[in-house]
Amino acid sequence: MKKVLFATTALVATAGVAAADVTFGGYGRFGVIYSSAAGANGIAQTFGDDGAGDSSVDITSRFRLQIDATAESDAGVTFGARVRIEQENDEIFGPPAGDRSYNSTGINAPRFFARSGGLEVGVGNIFGALEFMPGMYPIDLGLTGLQYEYSPYQYGGDFYDSDGAGAASTNNAVEVMYSAGDLSVHVSASDGPNERVAAYVAYAWNGWKFALGGQDSNSASDTELAASAGGNIGPAFVSLAWADNGTNGDQFTLAARFDVGAATNIEAYISDADTIFGTPTQNTGYGIDFNHDLGGGTSLRGGVAKLFAGHTVADLGVRFNF
Repeated sequence: MKKVLFATTALVATAGVAAADVTFGGYGRFGVIYSSAAGANGIAQTFGDDGAGDSSVDITSRFRLQIDATAESDAGVTFGARVRIEQENDEIFGPPAGDRSYNSTGINAPRFFARSGGLEVGVGNIFGALEFMPGMYPIDLGLTGLQYEYSPYQYGGDFYDSDGAGAASTNNAVEVMYSAGDLSVHVSASDGPNERVAAYVAYAWNGWKFALGGQDSNSASDTELAASAGGNIGPAFVSLAWADNGTNGDQFTLAARFDVGAATNIEAYISDADTIFGTPTQNTGYGIDFNHDLGGGTSLRGGVAKLFAGHTVADLGVRFNF
């Protein structure tokens, strides 16, 4: 359960404010992660190749606290901001520094917004149209995501930076989000090191959601087009997504999720890519996981995936939401 701290002092001291609150939420996770590193082709990866093809088992953990602050005007417009505090501990393998621990702690740049009805305008550390597009993250594999290679778009440009100060492109970005019934539209733009304008339109119909997105960028390796469709087929949720990633070529992902009993679900994916972040791949990656609900916002999670680089990664641990 998220805990809400009502800013009663702000209500008394500030004229013209109808309601204000600060919400704290987030999650923690901890467990173990494994990498075979077998057949790695030189792609730099966390939990990846140590240069000798050695396998490893290491501890992984993350704590994320999200703070949302909002105030509502007399006219009914909600103004707000979001920041995240995150601390993460993992292990990195490979040159030039060799095996070493990875520690990241920070408060990200804020996202500010104004919202009324189905319209929302965001500035600063925005979500980003392609990052937020339905079908780009059809599942959440295992405990850690296991490299998220099931996401078919590789360079969305504008996206919410979770654990750092945010790049110049995200700090100077703007987005407009609109929804009305089954229709939703999202447009984002930035003028940082790479100038990008991205958009998607999505429509829900008969239990399915279809989305089409595109991006204009001055970087040849950025995603240019993306499309997805997702819905239920019998007891399973199925998603098919595609992205044209510029000079990185195309990537297709088929993903599914289905329940096994009252408290457990299984997710799986298979993805085919021409290259991954500019490096040729072995073309096909796939993975499977399980999520078991322990109650009270806690869950036992684990998964295994064969990455485009050719090696296998797996994780197992506990996540608790608050």
